[in-house]
Amino acid sequence: MIFIRIVSLPILLLSFAVTFVSCDHDKDASQMAAQAPATAAPTDAPLPKLSLPADSGPPPAIDSARAMQYVKEIVAFGPRPIGSANHKKVEDYILAHLKGDEVAFDAFTADTVEGRFPVRNIIAKYPGTKDGIIVIASHYDTNYPLRDTTFVGANDGASTSALLLEFANQIRGKKLDGYSIWLLWTDAEEAVKEWSDSDSLYGTRHLATQWQQDGTAKKIKAFLLTDMIGDADLDIDRDSNSTPWLESVVYEAATRLGYQSHFFARVNALSDDHLPFMKLGIPSADIIDIDYGYNNVFHHTPQDTVDKLSPKSLEIAGCTVLEAVNILDKMDPLPPK
Repeated sequence: MIFIRIVSLPILLLSFAVTFVSCDHDKDASQMAAQAPATAAPTDAPLPKLSLPADSGPPPAIDSARAMQYVKEIVAFGPRPIGSANHKKVEDYILAHLKGDEVAFDAFTADTVEGRFPVRNIIAKYPGTKDGIIVIASHYDTNYPLRDTTFVGANDGASTSALLLEFANQIRGKKLDGYSIWLLWTDAEEAVKEWSDSDSLYGTRHLATQWQQDGTAKKIKAFLLTDMIGDADLDIDRDSNSTPWLESVVYEAATRLGYQSHFFARVNALSDDHLPFMKLGIPSADIIDIDYGYNNVFHHTPQDTVDKLSPKSLEIAGCTVLEAVNILDKMDPLPPK
């Protein structure tokens, strides 16, 4: 995955400076070492003003220990790039945990520079009482160029795939007083050779087109993407390629839960699974900690293992996402698309 990083420097009343740093999701550790270190942006960087509902009701909760167990079980399958036997095993694992839920698929064959691969997006649907859908997403494939290494993507793919399974536990069988929630496990997010507009995001590019054609896109009120949020040293980025007001809602949710210190110390422009939906005008937010290990040393390396993760980070990210959903459910009206 390629991320174009835009790092904001401290903003003064009369002046500011901006530093541009390029960061490639597919870089190995030696390439990353050659990059300039990230510069923190002020945590009080201005965010869009919104008319937010009152903070009421109990805070959301998840079973972070159970979510971490899911991470370990997914990682135990080993590398799971598209087209592999392990990829199919993880797909079956996800579906086994969704047994009895309403599940839909977007399955197709992707033409790539490395050949044709089966791709399968998984969507679990939980109906609400309001007219509209909130999508919460994560990719479940691992990096294809690292397929012959021991790369298991504990943080990059497993942490958020597991978190979505825990979300299913929290909402299954409950009457949702707000919008319908669709949990989306996206496939073929990773490049098969080198990140580009045509070699990346195979699953979500296809799904966005399908949802535009069948009218689903018009019903989606928000698209919340989770990626790489298991990092024990959790520091979630503010993404300038996301919808500003929705990023503001995420920050408000974190603040209400007392987690704001883990959010938006950096400002980056990120290329991820939300972009195909942003192009359709769907409000989207990428909830991601792209700086994984000092100077991103663990990212897309065999060192992306479970011991680098923390159940507390899963709790922080997971509860923040659910609180953001609570806020969105009570915002009336939502900002126009």
